Amino acid sequence: MAITTADLLKMSQVQLDDVFKAAKPGPIPNGEAHGLAVIAPGTVFSEQIAKAINIFAWKGKVFDAKYGFLRNEILPLGVKAIVAKVYKGKSWLDGKECIVLDYSETSTVAQWVRDEIRMIGPGLYLGKVYWKKKRLIDFALEFPPKA
Repeated sequence: MAITTADLLKMSQVQLDDVFKAAKPGPIPNGEAHGLAVIAPGTVFSEQIAKAINIFAWKGKVFDAKYGFLRNEILPLGVKAIVAKVYKGKSWLDGKECIVLDYSETSTVAQWVRDEIRMIGPGLYLGKVYWKKKRLIDFALEFPPKA
């Protein structure tokens, strides 16, 4: 059975980590993905927090696989800003290959941020956010089905 974003919101942190560890990186994505912040995983607050963040702060990411970069879609108007380099590398969580979203050379605002993603289903990636090397939150990226 395929995991959905609704499933991710109900999982504990241990379950989210297990899903991430079991996944392969998949291909570097291309195009626009809807984002879902997973904060306070497994609690009754997770869904409400995710909705609020999606309205007011972060909506998703737009990838350019050919050139290896992305822009985050932020704020209520969906401004495309905060650029990251995108490449495959070793995960800080388990040392296995993942897709790294590296802001260290592309953003003054997010220069200490590193995201890692792995594909957990068709068009669905699970991510981890780090500030320096401290893990902060999880997130999901959902790409629309290809026509």
